[in-house]
Amino acid sequence: MTLITDKPQVRTLLLTDLVDSTSLVERIGDTAAAELFRAHDRMVLELQQRWRGRLIDRSDGLLLIFERPIDGLGFALDYVRGLRDLGREHKQPLQARAGLHVGEVLVWENSADAIRVGAKSLEVEGLAKPLAGRLMSLARPGQILLSATAEPLAHRAARELGERGELLVWKSYGRWRFKGVPEGQEVYEVGEPGLAPLRMPSHTPKAWRDLPLWRRPAALAAEAMVLAAMVVGGWFITQPKPAIAFGERDWVVVGDLRNLTGDARLDDSLEQAFRISLEQSRYVNLISDLKMRETMQRMQRKPETQIDRAIGSEIAMRDGARALLLPTVAEVGGRLRVSAEVIDPRTQTTVYAISADGKGIESALASIDDVTGQLREKLGEAMHNVQKTSVPLPNVSTPSLDALKAFAVARNVYYTTRDREQALGLYRRALQLDPQFALAHADMARMFASFGQVEAAMTEWRAALAMRGRLSPQETMRIDLLLQQYTVPNAYFPKVDEYLAIYPDDEQVIARSGSNLWHQRNDFRAAEARFRQALNPAFANQGSVNYSLGIVLLGQERVDDALAAFRRSRELGFSGAGEYYARAYDAQGRHADADKTYLGGTGGRDGWQGESAVTTWIDRGQPQQAAKAADAWLAKAIKDADVLETQRARAAIASLSALAGSGNAAGVVKKLLLASRKQAQETDAIYPTMSVDLELYAGLLAAHAGDRALLADALRSVQDSAVVHDFPTVGQLNAVLLAEQERLAGNVDAALQRLRPLAKQDVSLVAVHWALMRAERSAGNAAAATAQSRWLATHRGRVFTENTTSDVLRFFNVWVSREALLATPATTASR
Repeated sequence: MTLITDKPQVRTLLLTDLVDSTSLVERIGDTAAAELFRAHDRMVLELQQRWRGRLIDRSDGLLLIFERPIDGLGFALDYVRGLRDLGREHKQPLQARAGLHVGEVLVWENSADAIRVGAKSLEVEGLAKPLAGRLMSLARPGQILLSATAEPLAHRAARELGERGELLVWKSYGRWRFKGVPEGQEVYEVGEPGLAPLRMPSHTPKAWRDLPLWRRPAALAAEAMVLAAMVVGGWFITQPKPAIAFGERDWVVVGDLRNLTGDARLDDSLEQAFRISLEQSRYVNLISDLKMRETMQRMQRKPETQIDRAIGSEIAMRDGARALLLPTVAEVGGRLRVSAEVIDPRTQTTVYAISADGKGIESALASIDDVTGQLREKLGEAMHNVQKTSVPLPNVSTPSLDALKAFAVARNVYYTTRDREQALGLYRRALQLDPQFALAHADMARMFASFGQVEAAMTEWRAALAMRGRLSPQETMRIDLLLQQYTVPNAYFPKVDEYLAIYPDDEQVIARSGSNLWHQRNDFRAAEARFRQALNPAFANQGSVNYSLGIVLLGQERVDDALAAFRRSRELGFSGAGEYYARAYDAQGRHADADKTYLGGTGGRDGWQGESAVTTWIDRGQPQQAAKAADAWLAKAIKDADVLETQRARAAIASLSALAGSGNAAGVVKKLLLASRKQAQETDAIYPTMSVDLELYAGLLAAHAGDRALLADALRSVQDSAVVHDFPTVGQLNAVLLAEQERLAGNVDAALQRLRPLAKQDVSLVAVHWALMRAERSAGNAAAATAQSRWLATHRGRVFTENTTSDVLRFFNVWVSREALLATPATTASR
């Protein structure tokens, strides 16, 4: 009997074949051959241990599996070198062929009984195995061939091989066809000069080049026709072709600008201008400043390290960029020259260089536009697209180099030190120097938004849009989107789809739209798809994206998948928050693991505090602890003069009173309503939907307590609000209150008609199911009410992750879910 793994596993497979092993035995005899093979086996064992490989099979060759391609390559390189040295020692030429591939395989261990009768201890099967075998068979003696899957992974990690890794030669032999493999495969070689053949393999009956039609012998008779077609299409032939394998939407790294003029004004300003100009392309993608800083950190380099040829090439290799661009500005013959080198990061060689000259420092921006336009053409972008999408730099940034310098330094300060006041001061200085500098307004808006000051952000975005002539088409569309997410979200989501159809690699819009699908629509599936789109190695904040992915997976009750995403986020260095990671354990009733996860992270270093403490103690059936935490939260928020936190803490206190059915519940809820109205202008100046959301939440608490007067008061106050119509989750909450009002008035059928369609939707709020449970119960539908109670008890991930604009529903959700759990013990046991 064998023990088999359930699922295919991605592994690196290495197959080798000792060349002419049979004739070797014939030449030197059995005794000498046995001695040689024993030395060979000792070498293989040593290499296995060094490169963490596992030997699966052996005869004239070896089959090994590795966790990582670089380990498989390290073994193969050492094996080739070791065979040479072993052959010299025994005065016999020893060489091997090797094929390296990465793919899915099934791995299983044979039982002890099977091994006793001759079976191998470990078996490997899958399409990856014959493909590695085809590569090995194709290789020349001493040659290591790699598949298109293995090559980039091994190449990217080649520096782990030390100095030898820098001396390796990597070659591409194009597309090949293998017998029994349906699709053509790209074939690569890697080797050390002097050891490896570094020549194209020869055709075999089982492997042949996948040549284009015009190079096949059967097509030679048609060459005259092809030549005629080439003459007719001569214009196309003269178009510039990229000297490196660059395709549409491939990525580039922009290194630090070398300023050889001695004029300090050009240090940061022209580097920023170069990026702004190139960012107008839909063909070329730029690795962001933030992503490069993250990569530098992984490389254990200081933030101020110069991004030169070597460092920039390593960043490009790590982040999957095809090219490195190195801009330079210098004075040549009395003229100002802006130039850029295009570097192949694999070889660090200059593929080509481009330059533009101008008269005086005022020519710099026009020269940058000239250079970036040429670059885009060289990389393969059509000339008409370059002309169509290019707006002169002075129009999309500023004609003032001093303003551009202040802008560039502000961005640098914000990304490196997060010193908000210094960055704002620099942006304002840029606007003093050029009051029409729209990008400075846009950057200030993003900064305000990141600190939760939505109204201030909206003011700056509107200021930027008032100068549309000074924005690129992409920036204009992006700012329109950012405004719509807070004003008309129902229009926002279709606009996002339109935007991403044009600019599919805008990492900020992709991730932001995922968050909005979660917050504003309660649509966890759509949010998951968006966050997965943001899982791109060229994008920044991959740790944060994985954390967000974990949240929306938890909201779909996919707890194990959520935990895997949370773990991955920490592996990638994301140390913020951590509460949702803990909630994945709480959803399973594993509170000790939740405490360990949260309190062991940076977010929980002070223990459960504020909102997270209230939620925790409600979920664990300790309302008195929750009340103490809510009181402490309110006291701190008032002391800090934080109006949003003050209102949310008041909502927590009102929740505990109303949900527990205390005698003064009506008074506490009334107090929340009055506080919300009194501070509406102040809270809505920070987040425009806050007061409406709080009004409705107070109405929900009133409904739970059966207080029809307070419920009606809350509904009246929001009946003309655009927020109810424009924000889907707020609209659902309003529908719940209307249904509760109908139920309390005795019109149960109307409540059921309102709630049943909502409950069938994947995006339905927890409160919808709670209200439907009560309505079904009032209608005498015991089975239907029990079904809704079971929903509340089993959708524990949704209870913790559901969000409206004010994020106060969680207190209610956790309370009613706990009530449902206690009412359905069978469900409790199964979760």
